Amino acid sequence: MTILPDEDLPFDATMLDRLAEVSIRVGLNLQPEQDLIISAPVEALPLVRRLAAEAYRNGAGVVTTLLSDDQLTLARFENASDESLDRAPGWMFEAMGAAFNDNTARLAVSAANPLLLAGQDPARVARAAKATSLAAKPAMEPITNFSTNWNIVSYPGRAWAKQVFPDMSETDAIASLAKAIFSISRIDCDDPISAWRDHQLTLTERQDWLNEKNFHSLHYKAPGTDFVLGLADGHEWKGGASTSLNGISCTPNIPTEEVFTTPHSERAEGTVRASKPLVHMGTLIDGIEVRFEGGKIVEASAEIGEAVFLELLDTDEGASRLGEVALVPHSSPISESGLLFYNTLYDENASCHIALGQCYSKCFKGDIGNDKDAVAEAGGNSSNIHVDWMIGSAELDIDGISEDGQRIPVMRSGEWAFD
Repeated sequence: MTILPDEDLPFDATMLDRLAEVSIRVGLNLQPEQDLIISAPVEALPLVRRLAAEAYRNGAGVVTTLLSDDQLTLARFENASDESLDRAPGWMFEAMGAAFNDNTARLAVSAANPLLLAGQDPARVARAAKATSLAAKPAMEPITNFSTNWNIVSYPGRAWAKQVFPDMSETDAIASLAKAIFSISRIDCDDPISAWRDHQLTLTERQDWLNEKNFHSLHYKAPGTDFVLGLADGHEWKGGASTSLNGISCTPNIPTEEVFTTPHSERAEGTVRASKPLVHMGTLIDGIEVRFEGGKIVEASAEIGEAVFLELLDTDEGASRLGEVALVPHSSPISESGLLFYNTLYDENASCHIALGQCYSKCFKGDIGNDKDAVAEAGGNSSNIHVDWMIGSAELDIDGISEDGQRIPVMRSGEWAFD
């Protein structure tokens, strides 16, 4: 793949400088002498180079880059044996996990083709996904446990752009996706750093209100959804910036519009219908409907990609239970863009969502999150996966239910009821 020089990019390349600055200074809040691992598709090198330069300007120790390529990924699925798909580079994930536990920061750049594997055998895709999930646990746990500061940002990749804007030329599609990314990431203003500080205040107000109410559960009502989700004992809502276990305050997702916490893995009852498609392992899964009993999905279907979704639920015991619940107003900038990004980082911030699998241990009060047994006892879920899917819309109402049964409106018609 040819990496375009700055002058040939179909958007203002200086916006990448702004995005790199926000990612390093706000997203990661990278500290002097702190090492950094950056993972990204080869196509995103114009941004990766700027991220590395900005990291070193902010005093980074060593910046290590791990690059991926869509064609290399396809080569495996098109040519490898079934047995090969049961393998994953555990040695690499173990090394990454050791680095994260030793204060190395993590930065991921999202740009790859979201439907890269749509034409592949779902059974082979699921097989590889399961092997990778199991092998990646040493690297995943420090992130879900928030052991180190981390961040994810996006770059307007060609195939991704054409998926979002299928009726445009490739050049125009890239330019349009870039414009959307820069706007939603709040870097198309005079002072992006200040814009992010102001946005953080809004998210903090929302999380503080939820923490003050200390709801026992949430009741969701929307077309196809009638669902009561219990919250973990001692849960704590987070939003935007949070302090990782290494003491560094960072904003993991750019963009972010959510406040989120840990649900109770055994207290989910009722039916849920997804409001947007989910893209998992390069496969589109749409029309998801599930029914929960005792916290576990006991019935599941999807109009598109059902085989992959069912395989996902079968990854391990915790894959059919919930590890995250997040609240996002329907009027978020991503929702108002009217675009379906086929990218969880964006689509989850357009809509209230839930996540299958591993919980975030940082979403607990006091020292609960520092002890795996305490997290489990409080209701936190454990799994080798963490997959978000969207359930919010302009028709969604949510009530917060206190331990004594009192109900307080949290959202009405997809908007915050207390704002």
